[in-house]
Amino acid sequence: MANWAESTVQALVRPMNILSIQSHVTYGHVGNSAAVFPLQRLGFEVWPLHTLQFSNHAGYEGVTGQVFGAQHLREVVDGLAARGVLGTCDAVLSGYLGAAEVGAAVLDAVARVKAANPEALYACDPVMGDGASGGEGGLYVDAALPEFFRDRALALADIVTPNLFELETLTAARVVTLDQAVSAARGLVARGPGVVLVTGLRHHTTGAGEIELLAVTARGAWRLITPLIACDPQPNGAGDLLAALFLGHYLRTRDAGQALEAAAAATFAVLDATRIAGARELQLIAAQDDLIAPKRHFPAERIGVEPV
Repeated sequence: MANWAESTVQALVRPMNILSIQSHVTYGHVGNSAAVFPLQRLGFEVWPLHTLQFSNHAGYEGVTGQVFGAQHLREVVDGLAARGVLGTCDAVLSGYLGAAEVGAAVLDAVARVKAANPEALYACDPVMGDGASGGEGGLYVDAALPEFFRDRALALADIVTPNLFELETLTAARVVTLDQAVSAARGLVARGPGVVLVTGLRHHTTGAGEIELLAVTARGAWRLITPLIACDPQPNGAGDLLAALFLGHYLRTRDAGQALEAAAAATFAVLDATRIAGARELQLIAAQDDLIAPKRHFPAERIGVEPV
């Protein structure tokens, strides 16, 4: 794989612009609080648009703040259009939406950006829940969102980044083998996205101390395995960080395998720094140099798995 650090330096000559639409917390790092700084550290101009602003994420007891409605999002995008900058937007990233009507406003924003810049990408992190294949967890958003993602968002997305629970929810299929994971991801590719990144993947052959990532396109599939970092408690926001980093590296390389390796290495470094610090929140500031030049790398193995 090519050295992604070189592409980072080269991109500083012409910074790309990313409109990031997701939640924001004042304390901690989830949603835009996990995505904006890492993308800026990689040299991107980021335009954060918050679907809500809370004091902290819901992993703590007690949350204060406000959820923003669809009209709020539309008004902010109207302001961007009035500045004449939508044509300079290279990508839209969406994360936690909360409600289907907010999702509709996000898709309106995507359509406006793509109308102004047909080359712009839309990366959709279909945040819905966690836990899969009979495990604990479940849906923690508006019950209308799974249908919204399946029937509307997938068709517009260039990149989609479900975790295992979300992959199963979007495809109505149980995933317990690698073959099934690839098949399910290919099913999503057939519905619109050029790239599917499956995060937090575990299947029947995944090692006890391992976690996997899977990137699938119409032309290939890449599997990447890292050690499973045991934090107690497990920090929130790692999926938001990974989706943002994958989008950033994919924007520059247009290579799913390279983007997978770069995003995985940096996310692993942040999680490891969080473990060492014994912290509840992702150590983005302490590990910021690792966002650009992580010390440990993991190979993305190209796999050829026949559809199940």
